[in-house]
Amino acid sequence: MRTAIYARFSTELQQERSIEDQVALCRAYAAKNGLDVVGTFDDRARSGASILGRDGLMRMMDAARDGAFDVILVEALDRLSRDQEDLAGLWKRLNFLGIELRAVHDGKADQIQIGIRGLVGALYLQDLAHKVRRGMSGVIRDGRHAGGRAYGYRPMPGKPGELQIDEDEAAIVREIFESYVGGKTPREIAARLNARKVSPPRGRYWAASTLNGSLTRHNGIILNDLYAGRIIWNKVRMIKDPDTGKRVSRPNPQSEWQSIDAPHLRIVSQDLFEQAGAIKQERGGPVPNQTRKPKRVLSGLLKCGCCGAGMSVKDTRKGRQRIQCTQMKETGACDHRRVYDLDTIERTVFDGLKANLTTPDLIAAYVETYNEERKRLAASLIANRSRIEKRLARVKREFDRIFQSYVKGFSEEAEVREPLAELRAERKQLEADLASAEKPPETVALHPTALARYRQQVEDLQKALSSESLGDDREPIRALRELVASIIVLPTPPGAPIEIEVRGRLAALIGHEVFPAARMWGGKVVAEEGLEPPTQGL
Repeated sequence: MRTAIYARFSTELQQERSIEDQVALCRAYAAKNGLDVVGTFDDRARSGASILGRDGLMRMMDAARDGAFDVILVEALDRLSRDQEDLAGLWKRLNFLGIELRAVHDGKADQIQIGIRGLVGALYLQDLAHKVRRGMSGVIRDGRHAGGRAYGYRPMPGKPGELQIDEDEAAIVREIFESYVGGKTPREIAARLNARKVSPPRGRYWAASTLNGSLTRHNGIILNDLYAGRIIWNKVRMIKDPDTGKRVSRPNPQSEWQSIDAPHLRIVSQDLFEQAGAIKQERGGPVPNQTRKPKRVLSGLLKCGCCGAGMSVKDTRKGRQRIQCTQMKETGACDHRRVYDLDTIERTVFDGLKANLTTPDLIAAYVETYNEERKRLAASLIANRSRIEKRLARVKREFDRIFQSYVKGFSEEAEVREPLAELRAERKQLEADLASAEKPPETVALHPTALARYRQQVEDLQKALSSESLGDDREPIRALRELVASIIVLPTPPGAPIEIEVRGRLAALIGHEVFPAARMWGGKVVAEEGLEPPTQGL
């Protein structure tokens, strides 16, 4: 029976040799039980808590669906997964494909073994988490730091968990606290540090959030008790998102925090730290999403044409909101420094869209014609790939038939050598042809109801924009968001006409820019080169 071996070890702290040891053990088992090993798959330094991010496992499952082997052999079932859901799901899919799952220490897997091993694996992970937290708690009691790297400190060589002050970074920390207490805002401090090209704790730029942090999570430089000579641990806990496999933090109640004094790590005076904390509490206020004003028509759609960041409110002058690039506002790292009147931006967009929406029937007709051509081209590409795939499948079956004939002793080596070599060469050529063949578009056509819906959306937006009063009317918001994906505010010198580019959602649906795709200068709409369809007046 054709057999694939799978091996895995969990962390970078384990030895690479673990994979070789597992494979060797599986090969010895295969030799004793008459299994023919045709391939090996492995994942190095990958946790068994999730199947996400495990490329070796995914390649093995792809090969299983292609019928490349009859048996999967592992040292133990927890090498596949320690998660109950994932292990049961893998076994169910392999069972459907007619592939046998074996473990060196457990033999052939069945439903009972899968259930028991999945439960044992989950309990192991839970127990391991408790032990790790217990060990971290002991680290805190010893007066050592249990977290990751902290700005202003560096680890002491040969002494795990012990930190020492980095004087260069500590000077920056003191400057931040003094500037903050002196009346500077986090945005102003971050912009000044970026202008001096001071290296941030992580990423490319200092941001206001790096300094501000969160009152709920008690993080950020301003709230970090370590700078006042006190280690605090267990402010958050990490859990794994079952859909993405990524670790997500959740704040713990303050009653579960653990702390200890560490005067040797103090960087700022207690008085300065408390002053900064008091200012932070005063400025903190309610959670923004609880006090946010009703959404403006273009909220969330405006993007900076220089760096791609969003555009957000900078201030309010004479009752009118002004917006600016968020990256520029928060870090000072974007060159798009112009501030825009939001009402002017909205009016420019509305006037431009009105000009583009004079002929909705022509736009919809273009979409229908484009889709018909797309279907025709896709059909040709699909037929070509299908021909290659069918021939490749026949070649693989013929190769396997001849090879099995030789393995079982029905043919001599001299009889199979030449046909196997020819089939192997043809298989490689077909695989190369398939890899280089142009893939058909993922979306080859829109359903007629989708086209009718698009036409209706255009008409709804045209009707909504015909109103002169757009202030509190929700209809323009709904109609606009169904058709527009983003509105790019392009950088222009102060005093120059506003330049805006509108990008439509329909492009994402059929993979081609159709409507709207025009640039607007202070209310005047100018078509992009190659804009389709050529609507009247553009």
